[in-house]
Amino acid sequence: MSKTSVNARLSMIQAFANFMDSGSQSATVIFYDGVQPLDPSVAADSNNALVALTFPEPCIKETTPTYVEFHPTDIGTVIKAGTATWARIYNGAGEVAADLTVGTDISLANTNLALGGTLFIQSIKLRP
Repeated sequence: MSKTSVNARLSMIQAFANFMDSGSQSATVIFYDGVQPLDPSVAADSNNALVALTFPEPCIKETTPTYVEFHPTDIGTVIKAGTATWARIYNGAGEVAADLTVGTDISLANTNLALGGTLFIQSIKLRP
């Protein structure tokens, strides 16, 4: 595995931050139940969407040589009961930025989401 310089990592992280805030809308993260697609190019099944959360603009709180941290999201209302198994982050243009596996890439206090319940994210740190 190759190693990148600090300056290269900072450039990648800054480019990612710019990508996240592009578009006319705010960046979002949607939690889903069911099977996660093999990669972000595969469309998510909207029938499996449990809750959508919106980031403020700009969505990036901090960039460091090793990660980019997002600001906390708003509080979203669960639109379908289910077990959150994965999440997809979209930029402000609605383009997929990343897929996250719940329990591996992102942790929730409770993965079983009840209809009408609420959820928000206090912190997400993505590492290049």
